[in-house]
Order: sequence, then structure tokens, then C-alpha cells
Amino acid sequence: MLLLWVSVVAASALAAPAPGTQEQKLQVAQAPNIVLVASDSFDGRLTFQPGSQVVKLPFINFMKEHGTTFLNAYTNSPICCPSRAAMWSGLFPHLTESWNNFKGLDSNYTTWMDVMEKHGYRTQKFGKLDYTSGHHSISNRVEAWTRDVAFLLRQEGRPVVNLLPDKYRRRVMEKDWQNTDKAVGWLRQEAINYTKPFVLYLGLNLPHPYPSPSSGENFGSSTFHTSLYWLEKVTHDAIKIPKWSALSEMHPVDYYSSYTKNCTGNFTEKEIKNIRAFYYAMCAETDAMLGEIILALRELDLLQKTIVIYTSDHGEMAMEHRQFYKMSMYEASAHIPLLMMGPGIKVNLQVPNLVSLVDIYPTMLDIAGIALPQTLSGYSLLALSSEVSANEQTFKIHRPPWILSEFHGCNANASTYMLRTGPWKYIAYSDGASVQPQLFDLSSDPDELTNIAAEFPEITYSLDQKLRSIINYPEVSASVHQYNRKQFIMWKQSIGQNYSTVIAHLRWHQDWQKEPWKYKNAIHQWLTAHSSLIATDDNDTFSGYI
Repeated sequence: MLLLWVSVVAASALAAPAPGTQEQKLQVAQAPNIVLVASDSFDGRLTFQPGSQVVKLPFINFMKEHGTTFLNAYTNSPICCPSRAAMWSGLFPHLTESWNNFKGLDSNYTTWMDVMEKHGYRTQKFGKLDYTSGHHSISNRVEAWTRDVAFLLRQEGRPVVNLLPDKYRRRVMEKDWQNTDKAVGWLRQEAINYTKPFVLYLGLNLPHPYPSPSSGENFGSSTFHTSLYWLEKVTHDAIKIPKWSALSEMHPVDYYSSYTKNCTGNFTEKEIKNIRAFYYAMCAETDAMLGEIILALRELDLLQKTIVIYTSDHGEMAMEHRQFYKMSMYEASAHIPLLMMGPGIKVNLQVPNLVSLVDIYPTMLDIAGIALPQTLSGYSLLALSSEVSANEQTFKIHRPPWILSEFHGCNANASTYMLRTGPWKYIAYSDGASVQPQLFDLSSDPDELTNIAAEFPEITYSLDQKLRSIINYPEVSASVHQYNRKQFIMWKQSIGQNYSTVIAHLRWHQDWQKEPWKYKNAIHQWLTAHSSLIATDDNDTFSGYI
């Protein structure tokens, strides 16, 4: 195994770099340790100006000062399981058929951690993983499978806030803190004694909204919950109230998303500001957990030997575009944090290049000096963040000036594809013809309020052609439609005579039970239309996707 070497020992792990320092250079007797902290639902725009002004994130700021921040990092799918499948496999979601929160990687899939373990790394993971198939609620699965059905049902509780009025309560998300404690304990009791390098993964659920039992049976997660301690970390005057389009002017997929997320009702400005403030407070608590890991590494004299990476699976809409949650290609949902610090990583560097979660896999292997597979969708981040790499090929490979994100899950009634390149964000839907595309110039319209696709048809056409050269998205969409029907039929058959009762009591029960026969008939019509597709061989290859 090739080893990643760097040159000079830092005087102090948490000392500020000397003025004019371009790169942090540390002496490491072997390949460095790696710690990857991945949270859920963290808006990456909070890690740089002006978003960083709204909430105090001291440990993210520490990583910025002592490492590299990627200003344009994106999820490859704005939902939990498919995005994490991309991070652990290094492949775009359509290549692994990671369609929704129920369909991710196979349980025996070889991840970057498996490869590193085979090459001598000691490995450990704690907390949220969520990249394999078979998880999440029945409601979540059925909502994804039936998104093509001609009905409109609210699938979530109305977003609300809940405050613990304790200004000393730091540990609000107990499960995340417990997993953080386990990771710190492992560093103190196990990792400190290792003679070989280690890789540690910590997965956090924050700042994902909390469950909402007040919404009734089979409730979703629409509660933004925090304590006064964390709420005081938020600069309320800096909170921006997002502009909304009129419901009648919304893009049809946006309207479907807003309706199914129970966001088409009236919201006061105070409600919107509170939801955003509570979300930012939840981000502050997330930052503190990251800080526990950094502080433990420092106290154990491991920080100068360890590369620390922080990222998230996707962002959080927090009432932008009249939505909460994710499942959207808008910046709040798709833009993620990505920061690195440690031996060989440049300090106080902001990288403008477009990067995404599929870059994690090759980066982990590159740090360890392991040869990179040629089949990956991503590229090592070391070429952008370090002048040192164990793999000479890292600096010879040309990174494309675009990233791809795709979405096939619930709360959006069409497969969605985003191409980010230069100032442009191009969003295509379904087969590319049945649903109008969107085009935004982020340099002049960072809030994505004006769709200019019709105004600039030549740019729209050029970007669509580029997208089609990367992914045959009409064919992918057709395969997802086919998958959804097959899965729903299998589920319906497995329930048998209880089908009518079960489907009436999923998360959409409040709307469903008003006109159950109407909705059952809509599903019947959906299943019988194009029924010949269901008989297609399940083992069709995906060679036409790329």
C-alpha cells in the first residue's frame, strides 16, 4: 500500500496557522487516520458567507480556518438513502438503482470502508448509516411507489416548532449524543492504542426534523425541536424570510411537493421565521457534536495525524419555496457542507469547484494510498485540497466542470435530474417532454426565483444535451416507473385482504379517509395502464443509462 506522506510537524493541533501559511504540513509516520462525520439535512450554505452569519458554528469555523471548504458541494440525490448510497459506493444513484429510501445498496455491497479495511486500516462506524435497502416506514415506501398516481394527498404533518425552555439544556437529540459519546469513547479506549491507521465514521440524524406525533396516526417528521440554549446561538435579525411564488404560478412538481408536505396553507411570517430559527439552532447542536470529535482528537494528540471530513447527505428547505424537508433540487435542499482538515490539507482555502458526495469514495482511498477503481462516478478531492497525494494519477485526471444530482423518491411526482455547471442549474423531469424544465442563473438569481428556460432556449437545449450525454434520463425515468409498479403490486399482494385497511391508515390517512374509493380507483387505473411493462424482465441491464 502506498502511503500518504507529509513533511513538517505542526506546533500545536489547534493553534492558528502562521501568517502566510499556504498549506498545513505535518509529519506522519504512516498513512493518516481519517474521521468522517456525516450529518443529515444540513444546508451547506451555512458554512460560508453570507449564510454563516445567521448561526454560531464554532467547530465548522475551526475547520474552515484550519482546512479546506468546498463552496459548491452537492448531494447526488436529495433524500437520505440514495444520497448515502452514492457516498458509500462512489457511484451515481441510477448506477446502483438506489431509487428511494427503501431501495439503496445491497447489504453486502463493498464500500470504501471495506476496501480500506482490506488494506490494513482499522475501521469503526457509529450512528446513522442508511445506505442499504429495506429501511424506512411503509408509508415512505408506498408514497414513493405511488407518486405517478393521479391523486394529491398530504403525506406530512404541517411543519411546527417545539421549544425546550431550558437555557442550559445542551443535549436535545439524545440518540445523536449517545453515538457521539460512543465515537469519543472508541477514540479514547481503542484508537489511541492502534499501531495502524484507523478510519472512523460518525453518522448524525440532526438537523433532520423530529417526528410529529401530534399529527396523528403514522405521523411523519415535521417538528423543528430545540432548546433555548441552542436557540440563543441564532442571530434572529439575520434570518431571511424567503420569497414565495403564488400557488398558481408554481412549477407543477413544486406544487405537488408543497402540497404533499402540507405547506400550501397559510403561514405567518412569525411561523416561517421560527421554523428557520429552530432549524439553525439544530445545526448549532450538530456543530457541537462535530466539536466533541475534534476536541477528543486534540486531547489524545491524534489531531495532527488525522484528516477530518465533515459533510451531510442533503440540505433542508426550511420553508424556502414553500417547502420543508428535502426532495428538491433547489439550493437549500441540494447544496451540502463539505470541509476537510488535517495533514497535507491546505488551510483557510475555499474551493469554488463543483464537487459532490460520489467524491468521498475516491478521496478516502486516495488518502490511504489505495489505487482508485476506474469505474467510479466521483473524483478525489485531494487534487483540489492538497499538493500531496499518494496516487500520482490524482493530479493528472481531469475533473469535469459539472455535477449530477437525481431524485426518484416520494414528495415529487416526477423523476428529477439536475445538472450544475458554471453559473447554471438545469433541472429536467421525467422523459424531458411531459414536464417543463427549469433553468436558473445562480450568479444573478441565487434564490432561484426566476425560471429562464423558455427565455433562453439555446442554453436550455445545450444543457439538456449535456445532461443526456451523462445519463439517459428518459430511460432511467421509465425504469423507475416500472420498478414502482412492480414493488407496489408485490406489497399489495403481501397484505392480501388487509390492503384496504392498511393503505387507508398510512401517513396520508387524513385525506385518504375522506374519499377512499376515489383514491383506490386512481391506484387501480394506474396499475392497469401500461400493465405490459410489469411483465418486463426484472434483470434488464442498465447499459442504456450512461
